[in-house]
Amino acid sequence: MEYCKMQLGCLVVLFYVAFVYIGECRQFKKNLKDTLFDELLTMAVVSVIFDGITAYTVNNLETVHPVVNKLFHLLYMVSLESVIFFLFLYIMLLTGMYPQKLAGRLVVFGPYVLSVGVIVFNIDSIKYIEGNISNYSSGISAYSCFIMAAVYIILSIVIFCKNWSYFKYGNRSSILTYLLVLVGTSAVQFFFNDLLVTSIGVTVFVLGIYMNSEDPALQELSKFHNETVISFAGLVESRDNSTGGHIKRTSRYVKLLAEELRKRGYYRDILTKDYIDNLIKAAPMHDIGKIAVSDAILQKPGKLTDEEYAEMKQHASKGGDIIREVFRNLGDEDYRKMAFDVARYHHEKWNGKGYPEGLQRKDIPLCARIMAVADVFDAISEKRCYRDAMPMDKCFEIIGQGSGQDFDPIVAETFIDIREKVEEVHSELMN
Repeated sequence: MEYCKMQLGCLVVLFYVAFVYIGECRQFKKNLKDTLFDELLTMAVVSVIFDGITAYTVNNLETVHPVVNKLFHLLYMVSLESVIFFLFLYIMLLTGMYPQKLAGRLVVFGPYVLSVGVIVFNIDSIKYIEGNISNYSSGISAYSCFIMAAVYIILSIVIFCKNWSYFKYGNRSSILTYLLVLVGTSAVQFFFNDLLVTSIGVTVFVLGIYMNSEDPALQELSKFHNETVISFAGLVESRDNSTGGHIKRTSRYVKLLAEELRKRGYYRDILTKDYIDNLIKAAPMHDIGKIAVSDAILQKPGKLTDEEYAEMKQHASKGGDIIREVFRNLGDEDYRKMAFDVARYHHEKWNGKGYPEGLQRKDIPLCARIMAVADVFDAISEKRCYRDAMPMDKCFEIIGQGSGQDFDPIVAETFIDIREKVEEVHSELMN
């Protein structure tokens, strides 16, 4: 047992993470198949188990049958290759770089499948070397396993560094830390083959991912916050005889639009993951200022008078004031600023003819320019007490006509380009 004490310790940590994770998933009714982390955690446990077994068998060659030894080494190398590959996929999914087309997926999976094939077909050539601390395995299978693992680790770091701004601010240092630990242990294992420290790197990055991204308790807390915001916004919206569909639809449109803009490379320096997440959470608050508008105006079935329209327009500035006052002790300055900008500036126009400040072009915060398109589209595509809903063709035509006048042209044209996705959301959430 002296040769696998390290693996046993790592296994205890991984079993603890798995136990807590499964318990929290059941407590918060989270589907275990919702995320790649489930597969990553499973493969990490399997990899460390076989790492420990092979650490024992390779140091007890005289008592372990050669076929059994080869079998366990095969399972260990395939599981190690798999857990590193799943890490690579996880980083790709986090950054939105996972290819949607079959050809792209073949490029991603091809080297992994090839390497596994090399390991399997060359397992008979495996050799066992006596080291100063422990015996270890060598040969084509071992070289293929560790080379491809190193390649995927390097690619994961490249993708992470290339998309540094896309990761949540609080997660950047932790992700970098467990990636560097994985690099460090892999390098030590490569240059000092008899140390058998691979399981440390595997355990550290799984623990890091769980604590920073996949803890169901933290996700539930975030979900509770979002639902509270939506419920509050829904109460305000119900005052103008709405069913609550407006805030749900506009939030979904905002999400689609922001993600598509980033995907196309527009405003990438602004559209970080933090920014998009905050925008999605802030979107339901865009009309919060209507709480200060009288029912007579909100529920009037006909056209508003000039005086009534002037009062209605005040909902934008009052919305900003409410956000500033209510959320002043929130502790999340970025979210508070986002909610303020969305509420106050979503009626500003690209040509400077909007309200309340008459801002123009890029003086208008990007979040408000995105919100403006989503808000106008939903307003004209749904039935109101004073008119029927407009046909889809007419709605997109209005957005197109407003490009460069009412709306940021890049935002408006991108919205038109994702018409199919927008219509899917509209159909799903229509009143």
